Amino acid sequence: MTYIAKPKLHHPTLLKNKAGYTRRDYDGAISTLCAGCGHDSISATIVQACFELDILPHQVAKLSGIGCSSKAPTYFLGGSHGFNTVHGRMPSVMTGANLANRDLIYLGVSGDGDSASIGFGQFAHVMRRGVNMTYIVMNNGVYGLTKGQFSATADRGSVSKKGVANSDSSIDMVSVAILMGATFVGRSFSGDKQQLVPLIKAAIQHRGAAFLDVISPCVAFNNHPGSTKSYDYVREHNEAVNRVDFIESKAEITTEYAPGALQEVAQHDGSILRLRKLDESYDPSNKGEALARVQQAEAAGEVLTGLLYVEPMPKDLHANLNTVDAPLNTLNAPDLCPGQAALDKLNASLR
Repeated sequence: MTYIAKPKLHHPTLLKNKAGYTRRDYDGAISTLCAGCGHDSISATIVQACFELDILPHQVAKLSGIGCSSKAPTYFLGGSHGFNTVHGRMPSVMTGANLANRDLIYLGVSGDGDSASIGFGQFAHVMRRGVNMTYIVMNNGVYGLTKGQFSATADRGSVSKKGVANSDSSIDMVSVAILMGATFVGRSFSGDKQQLVPLIKAAIQHRGAAFLDVISPCVAFNNHPGSTKSYDYVREHNEAVNRVDFIESKAEITTEYAPGALQEVAQHDGSILRLRKLDESYDPSNKGEALARVQQAEAAGEVLTGLLYVEPMPKDLHANLNTVDAPLNTLNAPDLCPGQAALDKLNASLR
């Protein structure tokens, strides 16, 4: 993957936050994703959220798996710790890192293929264990790096670019996250910055497993009317002499609408994405109502957005395991080896 660094020269009048950083200080490399990709919009909201929270970049650990979405951490928080794992294994690596050093802010970025297919089991377990993290799925319903096959979140009845209809039921990531024990669950659209930035800020500050499903249209491959995750794609080729992939530049699709409102967002291919924003009277602490509202919206052909569920008094993995307050990677030999008397007591308890 080509890494194109951004210029480090900042204008002296750029606004700084309380930590002394400008918004530019939270940027990463120049994106190599398709122009108009929703993933870049999500990266920009992560940058904005961290800037507004006055986060020190070196206090963040960003992890990802494999896929277009898992390339995204290259494009934000260039001064943070980063680790790109193998396909679908990001949750277990993040669990280990969190156990070793609880003082970092953990940000997991994944895709619907990475989390809902090969990594589905790991996704479920990281939610039920309550790892203190913000887990963002950039959800476009396709495998963008391997020419647009359906992912596990693709809508039943969706038609691929080759005209094949998807006969499988889709996996609803927010419902799975709620059922598996996540204590903060939200959904948004990549083009709705006003909703997404506060959701990311709240998720980062939440102590426990925080999950955000962000619908992020694929400009290249998800081109079928009726999809909830589509942009138009362009492919030009001359079969007689060559075959060329060409992705036409597309303008970013953005939207803004009031709480409780239904917003129909026209995609580049003419299909309509129907977004329903939760109203202010909605109670996000009711798990049963959250699941019911998600299913009602799905039945109506709508994508429900906003903070769907939050547990008011959450516990994270360290609280569940009753670990010490100090990061485990700072403990020395005397801390880890309390002596023969403690060992005899432990052995006696197992007889």
